Amino acid sequence: MDDGMRQYRQALDAAHRHALEWLESVAERPIRPELDVDGILARLERTLPEDGADAAAVVEELAEASAPGLMAMGSPRFYGFVIGGTYPAALAADWLVSAWDQNTGSRQPTPATAAVEEVAAAWLVELLGLPPRSGVGFATGATSANLSCLVVGRDAALRARGFDPVADVAQAPRVRFLAGGAVHTSVVLAGRIAGLGAPTAVGADAEGRIDVAGLERALGASDAPTVVALQAGDVHSGAFDDFTSAIAVARAAGAWIHVDGAFGLWAAASPRLDHLTAGLADADSWATDAHKTLNVPYDCGVAIVRDEAAMTASLGAHAAYLPAVASVSDPYDRVAELSRRARGVPVWAALRSLGRRGVVDLVDGLVDAATALAAGFRTVPGLEVLNEVVFTQVCLAAEEDADTAALGEWLRSEGTVWASSSSWRGRTVVRFAVSNHATDAEAVRRTVDAVARGAAAIGIGGRPVS
Repeated sequence: MDDGMRQYRQALDAAHRHALEWLESVAERPIRPELDVDGILARLERTLPEDGADAAAVVEELAEASAPGLMAMGSPRFYGFVIGGTYPAALAADWLVSAWDQNTGSRQPTPATAAVEEVAAAWLVELLGLPPRSGVGFATGATSANLSCLVVGRDAALRARGFDPVADVAQAPRVRFLAGGAVHTSVVLAGRIAGLGAPTAVGADAEGRIDVAGLERALGASDAPTVVALQAGDVHSGAFDDFTSAIAVARAAGAWIHVDGAFGLWAAASPRLDHLTAGLADADSWATDAHKTLNVPYDCGVAIVRDEAAMTASLGAHAAYLPAVASVSDPYDRVAELSRRARGVPVWAALRSLGRRGVVDLVDGLVDAATALAAGFRTVPGLEVLNEVVFTQVCLAAEEDADTAALGEWLRSEGTVWASSSSWRGRTVVRFAVSNHATDAEAVRRTVDAVARGAAAIGIGGRPVS
């Protein structure tokens, strides 16, 4: 074995060992990191060494220095952000993606990963009940997936008015951008990057669903080309917009209709949740994130556009040196990137390992866990669940904001549970986002127990425990 191959083998063996040790510890270790950024910086060599080091030694140094700063985001009791866990097949496939090192921008030089991604894309569209000939691009995350879709929507809105979005950029009218009052920050950021600016909010109900009457009034106030962003899964309540009504209003006004479904779009895979996603497939574009509900590793946003030709027209790259196959779009024609890893391969692995029934069970299981959490929290004196639990989000509060904030801090410090604090409807809340396939009945029981212990320790609903 030559020295180069020896270094690969020893480094990968070390990484494999540390990865397994980490995975074996995740379910029971305290979720919070032991050290903050400054603590980890103190463990790292800050001056670039003059001489290099053996590959395996570098891996050992990295693992040892980083260990106290790792948060157990894969824990079944991590609810802090909508992140999800990782299925074994998806994680292993992601390792292969790194080892294969295929720049999956073009079909011609990387036929294997491009083909696997095309199958994954077709499976996704079928599972979610979206138009079968939709274009699908694998982006870095929900923000970049929203960006890809909004760029296509912006250009399509201009073309529909007879303007070329490239040649007529100086003469083209400004494209309006409308969204509900609870629009997620990733859509706001994507709109800014796409040149649409921050969306004009048209209002929302108490759960964050778009105000359809407000949308209709806003659309009627001007005949400017318009992009409308709807939402599948509010980040606090989990609520879904009334797609049937909102899309009908926006379609009548000639607007491009985009759906931000970062975690909620997956509800469309479950027959049990049909009432949440009715009408969703009538939009023009959709964005989601496979590392959330589908539980694949970072990074894996998915941009889906009904009109693949419009997607390619806006995002397609053209240069003499770029290989191309006539009449077939390339992966880099569907996202705002040329060079990228084969993100769709872990998606294929997750879907292949789960099958259709497994995806339905995954989505329904997350909803069941959120429902069980809410039921358990309602038994804790002094605590209130503020939202209608329709999907995977639960917002918990005490009567006093200071007590709610203290509960969030107590939970994150104690380590059994990690949930994020937020502000919703004028109240401080502790938000539980159920995203991990491993959040089972035992994880729910331990979570409710931790919340009850925290509430007692703070004195919510009675005197603090001494």
